[in-house]
This record gives sequence, structure tokens and C-alpha cells, in this order.
Amino acid sequence: MLQLESAKCTFLFCLCVSLIICSIIYLRAANFYTPSVHTRLGTARRQCPGPIFNTNGTRWFRAEGPLDEYFQGTGLGSCTQMMLDLHFVTSPLSKEEEDYPLAFIITIHKEFETFVRLLRAIYAPQNIYCVHVDQRSTEEYKDKVRTLVGCFPNIILATVSEKVIYGGFTRLKADINCMEDLVKSHIAWKKVVNLCGQDFPIQTNLELVRYMQSKEWRDRNMTPGVKQPKSMRYRTSLQYVEVASSYVAQRGRGHKKTPPPHDLEIYFGTAYYSLTRVFVEFVLKSPVARDFLEWSKDTYSPDEHYWVTLNHIQEAPGSHVNGGWEGAIRAIKWKEQEGLSHQGCKGHYLRDICVYGLEDLKWIVERNSMFANKFESKTSAEALDCLEHWHREKVFLQAMVPIQPSWQLLEETHMSADCNTTSGPALQCEL
Repeated sequence: MLQLESAKCTFLFCLCVSLIICSIIYLRAANFYTPSVHTRLGTARRQCPGPIFNTNGTRWFRAEGPLDEYFQGTGLGSCTQMMLDLHFVTSPLSKEEEDYPLAFIITIHKEFETFVRLLRAIYAPQNIYCVHVDQRSTEEYKDKVRTLVGCFPNIILATVSEKVIYGGFTRLKADINCMEDLVKSHIAWKKVVNLCGQDFPIQTNLELVRYMQSKEWRDRNMTPGVKQPKSMRYRTSLQYVEVASSYVAQRGRGHKKTPPPHDLEIYFGTAYYSLTRVFVEFVLKSPVARDFLEWSKDTYSPDEHYWVTLNHIQEAPGSHVNGGWEGAIRAIKWKEQEGLSHQGCKGHYLRDICVYGLEDLKWIVERNSMFANKFESKTSAEALDCLEHWHREKVFLQAMVPIQPSWQLLEETHMSADCNTTSGPALQCEL
């Protein structure tokens, strides 16, 4: 009986000691962010190509697994936990940025993981974001976007969704729909930038703010383009129609366009822009802009003439009447420019646009445009991993506030002998 009592006392003593030790460990760990189980799936180490992206043989690994997996099922937990798990920056990083909120339009239809990584790279709580999801996207895809967007008070879904067709009027209309939502926001945003889900920033939010407030662009819209060249006149001299919500085709012989309204001179340029808020309000309310929008419905790829043409008329707020191709909006490797503006795509071409690979990163960074296009998480994960890490580190270097542990995107480790080396500049190790 005495032996039993002695054993019982010993057990209770050990239990108490264990509880004390666990409590100490818990209290010490409570001050640090602890990621949920979702963030530990399928991590892989990367060695990014030097000299810009790698120093002293350091290898970095992502702190979370595939984001598609994170949004599967119902076990996501709270929005607060999700923001921690996905490493969103949740505070303004400087007074300068807080005083100059930006608006972003993001048009998406696929590549959910790429979209999430773009969003967290450009996210700041003082900004506002309008996400347009293609009507034709799967319900599973739409549900994931709704789940993500629903956790942020400054991210909205476009009230009206289009079946976006490449080269069609619906691509332009998607931006217009988001603009109508953005002007209703209580956030006093200064300028709006449009993006697609496969873009990624090169400049930080602070750099964007400073670039848009520079002497050249402070009160101006940025819509690179020139008077429509003869080689592009077919786009606005003939009528086009969207066929079966799939592609754009000429309506047929004899279906020519009437001259543009209000004697507008057509310009040709990029579909991407940086626009002042007063210009957006002009686009939505002006009879000139409305008539031109209606006229553009049966043209080819109207987003490549609409913004730049309006920005070249005197009465448009912030117009750039004498402007040309100025404005570092996008770094894009077009196939037709191989050997001229770049020395080839190191990833692969899709619709004559380079989907970047690792060896394209040096060219992208040296261009120092606002954004680069285009990326894919599944086919070029290494390139996006390295660029994402490089961008986040630049954000931290410029921040005027303490960096929170949960904002850290990647963790540092050093090469070890048990890593399997693959050909090329990328090294991967299973954890």
C-alpha cells in the first residue's frame, strides 16, 4: 500500500513539473506568431540566381505550401488566422503611403495561387482593391476568391461580372464595372492601376506612390501609346463581334465602322494604366467618354485604344495630350521584340508573351517597371518564388514601422550535403 502511495505521489510530482515546463514554453511562444497546419504543407527550398537574388550560398524556403490546398475544405479558421498564415502586411508601412491610398483593379479567371501571391504583394490596409472574376470561372474558383476577399474590408468583388474574351469589349467593360464600384468607396484613393491575375509587382507600394507623385506624373494619367499606326487601323475601321463568348471575329465584308464620335483622333497603346480619380469620374460621366465607349463596342481590343485616346483630349482631367510611350507600367517580353528589347524568353511563350523563368528575373528587375507580366505558379514556380522573396525583402528595407513576424514570407536556411542538386540555377530540397 505504501509503495502504491509512493508511486502516486511520484506521478503527481512529475505531472506538476511537466505542466510547469509546458506553461513556460507556451508563455514564451505566445509572443511569436505560430502558423497553422496549412502553412506546413509541401514546402521546398530554393536557391535563387545571383547576383541580385542570392548571396553567400543562402537558400530560402517558402513558409507555406500550395495555396490551392489551403483553401480546400472548411477548416480555414478565422480571417485573422488566415491573414497570419498567408503573411499579409496588415499595417501601413509609412505615413507617406498612408496619406496616398491607391486603388487596384484585378481581373482574374484562373491561376488562383498566382492571384493570391499578387494580392499579398500589393496589399496595404489603406488601399482599396476591386477584383473582377470572369463569369466563366468554375464555382470552386469563385468560392475560393469569395473566401479570401471576404476577410478584407478594403477588397471588393465587382458588382457586375463579365464573360471576358481576349480582344473583346468585355475586357474593357470589366475595368469600367470595377471603376463604378471604386468611386462609391469611402476610401479617398488617389490613382487607380489595373492588373491581371498573372502580373507581379517590381516596385513596392512606397515606390509606386513616389513614382505616381513624381514631377512628371503627379497630376497626370499614365497611358502609354501613340497615334494609331496604319498597321492597326483595321481594329477600329471594321466591325467585330464576340462569338459564342469564346473569341472575337470580323462581322463580315461591308460592315465598316463609322468615324469615331466627337471627331476623336484614335490612339493605340497599352491596355494598362495609372489614372487619376478625377479622370475616372470623367470616364464614367462625360458624354464624350460614354459615346466613345458605345462606339468602341464592336471594335477589336478596345482596351488598347480607349484609355489612351481619352487621355489625349484636352478636356480630360490629367490628360497627356503630347504624351507617347512614356510610363514604366509593364515589363513584358513580346516574342516579336526578341533580339531588340530582350534576348529571348527563358521560360515559355504564351500568346506571344513570355511566361517568365528563373533566368528572366535579372532582366525584369533591371527594367524597374511598376509590374511585370506574366507568371504562372504551376509551370514557373521557382521564378515567382524568387521574385516574391526579393520584393518582400525590399518592402521590409523601406518600411518605417517594426516588421511583424507573420509578415515574413520565407525562412532562411543554409545548404547541406543532403540536398539533391538539379541542373540549372535552381536547387530544391525536400524538408
